[in-house]
Amino acid sequence: MGKNLVLVGGGHAHLACLLHGGEFVGRGHTLKLISPCEYHYYSGMGPGMLGGIYRPQEIRFNIKKMAEERGISFLKDTVSQVEPAKRLLVLASGEEIPYDIVSFNVGSQVLNLGEEKAEEEVFKVKPIPNLFLARQKILSRTGKSPVELLVVGGGAAGLEVAGNLWGLARRNHRSASITLLAGRSWLGSLPEKARRMVQGSFRAREIKVLEGPRVISLSCKTAFLDNGMQIPYELAFLATGVRPPSIFRASGLRVGADGGLLVDHRLQSVEHPEMFGAGDCISLKGQTLDKVGVYAVRQGRVLLKNLAAALECENMSSFKASGKYLLIFNLGDGRGIYWRGGIIWQGKLAFYLKDWIDRRFVRRFQVSGESEEEETADPELSLARNPA
Repeated sequence: MGKNLVLVGGGHAHLACLLHGGEFVGRGHTLKLISPCEYHYYSGMGPGMLGGIYRPQEIRFNIKKMAEERGISFLKDTVSQVEPAKRLLVLASGEEIPYDIVSFNVGSQVLNLGEEKAEEEVFKVKPIPNLFLARQKILSRTGKSPVELLVVGGGAAGLEVAGNLWGLARRNHRSASITLLAGRSWLGSLPEKARRMVQGSFRAREIKVLEGPRVISLSCKTAFLDNGMQIPYELAFLATGVRPPSIFRASGLRVGADGGLLVDHRLQSVEHPEMFGAGDCISLKGQTLDKVGVYAVRQGRVLLKNLAAALECENMSSFKASGKYLLIFNLGDGRGIYWRGGIIWQGKLAFYLKDWIDRRFVRRFQVSGESEEEETADPELSLARNPA
């Protein structure tokens, strides 16, 4: 007898499940995808879209069409509560969705500063369509004075956003003043050699970096710092780190220290065997994983096998997190920084390699005519803002 599998979220790790979902349907199982958006954007190319290197349709997947073409029902909604005792999902609309097996790949949310107000001039770097909206806002600006751009966040996301804002201005012959507020430790997770490379690149392009004081609030086009400084801006970008959504803790499920669904090496909930998860929204028992897309992609292959095994009552596979993975940072000027283990180098070839890897991944899952669409085919491009 067929089972009812519900996929919550259309993130990187669920793409393989959607691509092969027709095989599950063909075996008599029922599949449903629940997502608040019809498209999923590849986050690794988001800063490049901001900088004008990529068009929106080059970095997104039409998950609604991908699902429906394979016999998977699509429901545009958000899960607000999980009731595992009843095997039930409660949606924001009030609808209740039963499941035999459920898998979560709902990504992560940008951390709030704690006191910022929702303003049209402040963009969180997730959801990714926000970066397109910010790009359009910058390009629509009139006047010859430099546009004051502020990036809050001392990690890799802040680095790529700041660098690609410079690239956007340069490609469109605009003048921009870019300031990165890095907080207590700028690029603290990077090796010193890579950090020096970024510093040299930013210095040469006159991208200002302020390290030390923390931003406590953004209001009225002004950043207020904990040392009393006030820095004006026209547009601000929040790249202040990410956390899993609150749904798991709010539903009383076992979670890790960061609030992510706690799963074992099979990507299976440690307390509910019919529940799975992958990507930024999980916490892997016994290990702390960096919030990088490479893990979501790797987990996707294991998740596909294990969901199939759960549906067919077969043996499952294990996800093994390798200590080494490749990172290439897009500096926004046609150059990149390559880092894997102790190997670090920079240059145009590094960006070309990143671009090739990213485009190859996107081509694998762009199976619904995305590249031929108009950029505004996604209604979220006019709606995306700053979710709580």
